[in-house]
Amino acid sequence: MTTTLRRATYLLLETYQGAASKLINVFLMALILTNVVAVVMESVHSVYSEYSQAFYIFELFSVVIFSIEYLLRVWAAPENPTYADQLHPRFAFMRSGMAIIDILAIAPFYLSMFMGIDTRVLRALRLLRIFKLTRYSSSMDLMMTVLKQELPNIGSAMFIMMIVIIFSASGLYFVEREAQPEAFGSIPAALWWATVTLTTVGYGDAYPVTLLGRALGMLIMLTGVGMAALPAGILASGYTRELGIRQEKYETELNAAFEDGILDEDEKKHLQQVKNELGIRDEEADFMKSTLVQVECPHCGKAFKHN
Repeated sequence: MTTTLRRATYLLLETYQGAASKLINVFLMALILTNVVAVVMESVHSVYSEYSQAFYIFELFSVVIFSIEYLLRVWAAPENPTYADQLHPRFAFMRSGMAIIDILAIAPFYLSMFMGIDTRVLRALRLLRIFKLTRYSSSMDLMMTVLKQELPNIGSAMFIMMIVIIFSASGLYFVEREAQPEAFGSIPAALWWATVTLTTVGYGDAYPVTLLGRALGMLIMLTGVGMAALPAGILASGYTRELGIRQEKYETELNAAFEDGILDEDEKKHLQQVKNELGIRDEEADFMKSTLVQVECPHCGKAFKHN
């Protein structure tokens, strides 16, 4: 009985199939978005002072719902294929990125009960709840996966950027310190100009005035264009690669379902779930199906068909 109930809880919260599951997840998404709106409106002093009690009641309601959701997800973790094979499925789930986001979403409320933290800081921390939407958006899930995979490469690019910034600041210090001691009188002071220049922001509050300083500044600006594009290129490459991997995973599932040449209702539901989880577009899925339909059976010579 307990296992059956746990399985039903997992299906309701994680699969997004069936009217009840869709209704629950739409409600949770709406609650998350409403929380973000509430945090933004609370920053308006006149609004918060007039409706502070209503804001508190809504916050209490949200924390109760999010806490129950988290506990249910932890309890149902053994039913999740991602964690079912782990020695301790629940602890494995609690260490996952989404579970940590769930904890961060409710932590500010509980912290305020035991620690004397500025409530304005806590209200700002509640904006972290928007990351809970990652669970319901395949696009955000894809981006988070790419960021996780490419983090070492992005870290290397940032390290190289820091080296270039330090060398740029040092160069401007040596050529501009006498002409502009207030802006380039030390390497730390020159770091501001080097940073905003290499990141192509260029506030314009400090700039070289000597001929050698301007020549060096031109070289630094040209370097900055390439350096700023480096992380974007890493993410774009990772994004494309991850999309290809997800398409291959869906194609593998599709081939397995088409093995007998017919798609039954269970296989259709499974493919729909996989498609949603991987973020495969309907057009891509239909194209993959159409290519499989045209394959002829090596035994009878007939094309595979599906209902």
